[in-house]
Amino acid sequence: MDVHKDTGSGTKIIRLDAADIDQSAIQLAGQLIRSGELVAFPTETVYGLGADALRAEASRKIYAAKGRPSDNPLIVHIYCMEDVYKITAYVPESARKLAGAFWPGPLTMVLAKNERVPYETTGGLDTVAVRMPASPIALALIRESGGYIAAPSANVSGRPSPTLAGHVYEDLKGKIPLILDGGEVGVGIESTIVDLTEDIPMVLRPGAITRSMLSEVLGEVRLDPGIREGSAQCRPKAPGMKYKHYAPKAELFIVEGTSEQIIKKINELTREKILSGKKVGIIATLESAGYYEQGEVLSVGERSREETIAHNLYKILREFDQSDVDIIYSESFLTPQMGTAIMNRLFKAAGYQMIKAI
Repeated sequence: MDVHKDTGSGTKIIRLDAADIDQSAIQLAGQLIRSGELVAFPTETVYGLGADALRAEASRKIYAAKGRPSDNPLIVHIYCMEDVYKITAYVPESARKLAGAFWPGPLTMVLAKNERVPYETTGGLDTVAVRMPASPIALALIRESGGYIAAPSANVSGRPSPTLAGHVYEDLKGKIPLILDGGEVGVGIESTIVDLTEDIPMVLRPGAITRSMLSEVLGEVRLDPGIREGSAQCRPKAPGMKYKHYAPKAELFIVEGTSEQIIKKINELTREKILSGKKVGIIATLESAGYYEQGEVLSVGERSREETIAHNLYKILREFDQSDVDIIYSESFLTPQMGTAIMNRLFKAAGYQMIKAI
């Protein structure tokens, strides 16, 4: 049974069960999208802020609601593979191979756009980022809305992406008419983005679909050099490439080194800050949390199960916002598979502030 909640802010929340979707709620949301309005909805990665991708004025509403720079491209979410051909100028064989391997799922492909997609959706670029999500709620909404939903993460630009409907409401209450609440998302970080307009495919944003997984399908795949070192000079070809993202309210620092060095350094830094009157937060793992002597310690997951770190990262950053810490120290998470994606998000959240533990 879905729960309709009128919050009094002008933003309605409807709770949906992905296993038994209330079609009346989807019809309501679809009608809002078709009329040019915004709807927040769950995907398997994070919550998205959706609008009709083929209407320039609808995409402009997304940028306005989020406070998002207009040169930061939006991702177009589709319902079926056939829809890719209707918004692109050319679909290479590499795209068909990746779609067969990973769609529906957390993979976005950058392709040459056609005239149907307005520049307001693509951030002024001649390319379009396209994804077919795995969430049943997202797919039902896309189909009901006409097949093309532009949707960045449903948060105020620069803030941690939302993994719960409550996060969306915290950031966008009163700015959008409807939030579809599908519960906590599965993956917890945004989709992998791969650019297929180059001679050699290039990962522009790492995610749950790793570079090695892409290489198994396509052969050589490059990693954009700006993933670790952000550049304010570049024109972003994909969401999240240029601007600071995912940031908590407190100043965040990443501490790098061996596990023993990191724990020792964070303990030293925490003692110093507490003595100076600061409230300190520490992002640790289940394995290391007990070794910290002071500060507010939150476990983000298990190093032995790195997907738990990705799943909980944004939620932990928002929890620190609620506790009003002044400064956060985070362990680094160079785990074998998803470490690149996790650290990409942390680097951006910290504004690339790193401390070497020696």
